[in-house]
This record gives sequence, structure tokens and C-alpha cells, in this order.
Amino acid sequence: MRRSAVPLPRTARVALLLAAPLLALPSPGEAQATRADSAAILLRAAEDFQDEGRTAVAEALFHYISERFGETWAGSQAMAALRTLPEQGRARSSQVELMVWATTYGAWMGIAIPGAAGADAPEAYGAGLLLGAPLGFLGGRALARSRSLSEGQVRAITFGSLWGSWMGFGVMEVLDWGERDEICYDWGCEGGGDRDASDVFKSFVVGGLAGTLTGSVLSRKPIRSGVATAANFGALWGTWFGLAGGILADLEGDPLLTSTLIGGNAGLLISAMAAPGWNVSRNRARLVSIAGVIGGLVGAGLDLIIQPDGEKVAVGIPLAGSIVGLAVGAGLTSQMDQRSAEGLSGVNREEEHPGFGNSLLRLHDGRLSLGVPSPFPTLRAVERARGFSYRPALGVTLLQGRF
Repeated sequence: MRRSAVPLPRTARVALLLAAPLLALPSPGEAQATRADSAAILLRAAEDFQDEGRTAVAEALFHYISERFGETWAGSQAMAALRTLPEQGRARSSQVELMVWATTYGAWMGIAIPGAAGADAPEAYGAGLLLGAPLGFLGGRALARSRSLSEGQVRAITFGSLWGSWMGFGVMEVLDWGERDEICYDWGCEGGGDRDASDVFKSFVVGGLAGTLTGSVLSRKPIRSGVATAANFGALWGTWFGLAGGILADLEGDPLLTSTLIGGNAGLLISAMAAPGWNVSRNRARLVSIAGVIGGLVGAGLDLIIQPDGEKVAVGIPLAGSIVGLAVGAGLTSQMDQRSAEGLSGVNREEEHPGFGNSLLRLHDGRLSLGVPSPFPTLRAVERARGFSYRPALGVTLLQGRF
């Protein structure tokens, strides 16, 4: 509501006062901005930051748009902008994470490859360490410079190497690869079940490289950090559920390991396919997971207190606790991402409704706040003998509201 110097009849002033709330109401199209509109607003802000030379801020916004609104026109424009950013704008935490992982993984491969080859001399492992870490660092740096990778894409590569190594070892154990056949003599049998250490190293090397290659292929598509985090945690929780479920089903040995592997892969696939639809953020995925960990620890604490006799009860209590913890965590954080999105859109609300926030008093969502009014040019009506004439003046907005 703006102060006017135009002299009006009392009835007209009352009518305008009653109509003011209706005039302040946004139209249905304004109130429900589409995802494409939100993405376009963010893209315009990112381009403004880029024009001002604030490349780091622009790049962060481009990544957010490509991950959250990849299906929109603005999302494709953000992806194109990321590919054309100057080289100095790519020094992000995700790229540092990639190089740190590549260095560590290179050092590990420097030990695993000589071990897979059955090397006994310490010089072979020394040479592996001497070459593995530097080559890993250079390889990670080259990959970071060749592609603009988001945090989610980097996590796909790093987790792929770890998960692939675990799968390689698990498959070798289940299929009994490398185990020696039992040889029996007149005085007894020997050799059954033994496996060379080189075979274990081979499973780690082959599985890790396969997982890294798979993660690299997947990283060619936009992956939100929340999706990557949810998939990683889903794989870990699936492994725990597979192990606990196998124990409850009286499985032992290879069948128990098989149920553990199946549970982990099922958790990975289900969470990776469902997480994009949930539009879950990284922080929410972590909070839900830690709630499950708390529930499992509470169950383990109950085990220590009541000391159950049966193995199934001892496993079932932490299993139930972790399931309840995950459910409670998901429920408590159900509005977390929505509030974050509303907070983000609130930054651009003045772009959607120009002038909002420039009044002395602001009423929004039932909350009254104090602001700093901004003067604006206007015309002041002056009554003269021959009628009204208008003169330039400055006005301020005393109250403005959105309902």
C-alpha cells in the first residue's frame, strides 16, 4: 500500500483500503512457478555472476541447475556452460576429492598388482608404491581437467572402485575360484580349501578396475550428489540387511556370503533408481542413514543388557532397531529438502515480484517483519482552480503483503 498525495473522497479511500489485499494477491501462475521457471531464474543469476567475473559462484550454480533441473532447457544450458568455463574455474572440492582418491587408489594398486603377480621380493612392492601413487595422482588430475565433474559424478567413480573390489572378492569366495582340490593319500588328505594370496589380490585388482570403469561410464551423465550419496548408503544398508537376513534364515558359509552380496547389490540398484524420483539431497541422505545407525546401536546396546541366548534374537534386535531408525529418520527429514528449496526460491522472490521487500513493514506467510523502505519516483496531484495538475515527487511503501 503506497502513500498517495492525491486528495480522494472518504468512500474512495475506504474502497481502496479494502481492495488492497486483493490487489496484493499473486495470480495462480505466479504462485506456482514451474521447475523450468525456477531453473531459468537460477540460470540468469549464474550468467550474471559469470559476467561479473565471479566464476566460482557461477560454476556452483551451473552445477546445481544441471543436477536438479537437468531435464529443462536451463539445465542443458548449464551443462553447456560448464564445458566452456575457463580452466581456473574447475578447482572445486569434487576435483580435489577425485585426485586424492586417485592417488590413494594408485598406491593400493602399486601393492595389489605385484601381489597378484605372486611377487615375493620387497623390491617389487617398493617399485609399485614408487610408481603407483604418482601415476594415480597424474591420472586423477588429467581426468579432472578433461571433464567438468560434479560431486555426484566423482562419487560414482570412487564408490565404484571400492564396491567393485568387494564384489570381486565376494564372487571369488562364492565360486571357490583359486581353491586347491583336496588330494587324498593312503595316510590322509591335504590341500583342500587352500588359496594363494595372489588369487585374493587378483580378485581385488580385477573387481576394482571393473568397478572404476563402470563408475566412469555412469559419470558421463549428470548425477546429483544426493543421488550418489543415497546409492552409496543403499548399498551398505543392503549389505547389512542381506547379512542379517541370511543369519535369520540359518545360512552359513557361501550361502550366507551370497545373501550378503545379493542384498548389497539390491540395495545399490533400488536406491540408485529410486533416489532421482525422491529428489533427495546429500544432507538428508546422510541424516537418514545416521538415524539408522543410531537405531542399530540402540539394538546392540539392548543385546548387551539383556544378553539373549539365541543368535537370531541377538541379530534381530539390531536389525529391527536399524529399520526403525531409518524410518524415523526419513519421517523427521521429510520436509527438509522442501524447506531448502523454498529457502532457495526465496532468494529470487524479488525477481518474481519486483519491489517486494522494499517496504517499511512486510507481511508474508503470516509473519510481519521490518524492512528498509526504498523511495520511488511518482507524480503528486495538486488541485488548482482549473482542475488537477501533476508534479513529480518521491514516495515510499509503508506496508506490503503476500497472502
